[in-house]
Amino acid sequence: MSEADASSCSADPSAGVTVAVDCNGADLGPGEVAAGAAIAAREGVRTILFGPQAELREAAPEAEIVDAPTSIAKASDPTAAVRATPEASIVEAARTVAAGKAQALVCAGGTGAALAAGIFNIKRARGIYRPALALPLPVPGAHVTLLDVGANVEVRREHLVQFAFMGAALARTVLGVPLPRVGLLSNGEEAGRGSPLVVEVHAQLLERAEAGLDAFEFVGNVEGHDVVEGRADVIVTDGFTGNIALKLMEGVSQTILRAVRDAATSTPRAQLGGMLLRPALRDFRDEIDPESQGGAYLLGLRRIGVVPHGRFTRAGFARAIVVAERGARKDVVGLTHRALSEAGALRSSPASAQAASLPDTG
Repeated sequence: MSEADASSCSADPSAGVTVAVDCNGADLGPGEVAAGAAIAAREGVRTILFGPQAELREAAPEAEIVDAPTSIAKASDPTAAVRATPEASIVEAARTVAAGKAQALVCAGGTGAALAAGIFNIKRARGIYRPALALPLPVPGAHVTLLDVGANVEVRREHLVQFAFMGAALARTVLGVPLPRVGLLSNGEEAGRGSPLVVEVHAQLLERAEAGLDAFEFVGNVEGHDVVEGRADVIVTDGFTGNIALKLMEGVSQTILRAVRDAATSTPRAQLGGMLLRPALRDFRDEIDPESQGGAYLLGLRRIGVVPHGRFTRAGFARAIVVAERGARKDVVGLTHRALSEAGALRSSPASAQAASLPDTG
């Protein structure tokens, strides 16, 4: 990797990190995101907030604020909206990162708008085919990262290979997993199971692993139940499958928690038992709370991004800002790019990469 390539996709940690935060699009309003930024500021994280100035100033009076009331978080065509609305808060935030005034991006609104604004302004890192959304899952007792969870509905072999490197670099630098175990999501553990694409990717990752080319352990195919059993630290799939798996997990966990709560209040005896179990259940609820993870990491750009869920509270947005700062400070982008370069997994023609189509959004 040339010196120019390295400088285009990594930040200087010694220079400090500022996070650009698009506050529009959150279910509880821009003020809730700004309140999260105020919490993050108490942990020493610097931010620039983009949204309606009056509302942001009320929630975070000490913050640096750019008045950008226009939101395209709910736009039906995010790509067209980004092109047509340069004054939108997500576009201004992405431009600030591209200009080097901030080193990480947090978008509290739509994933599609964050992807489009990131690609047009921050740009893909050299040699990257597609950005991917990587989400650390709230699995009790384990660090499990699933990617892609919605950026790319359709993928090719080389995309999934790069996703494996991206997820492994994230697991090492941010989650503290020394040698991440990478699995390929399929409908069976055997090497020949799955779609033709999955079989092809399995063969390539296995070949690389046997040659000792990669800084992760390839554990082969993993099934749906393995996602929550900790068999792999990083699980790779396309954005269509990953998004469905994620929303299924979220729905099941919420249904189970509601059922436990209803059972614990159904009779006087159950209420007594519920009182005894309350501390343990509260700890369990906190452990599987999606807000504790901060949101999905937007990987593959020249700077890191984090996309929290729009329904988060200020605690979740604070966490998103903190993990974005950590990802930039630990140079997830640079480490990922170097790992891809050393393994020969980068796209060979940066010029053609610029002409590639935008990723689909789920």
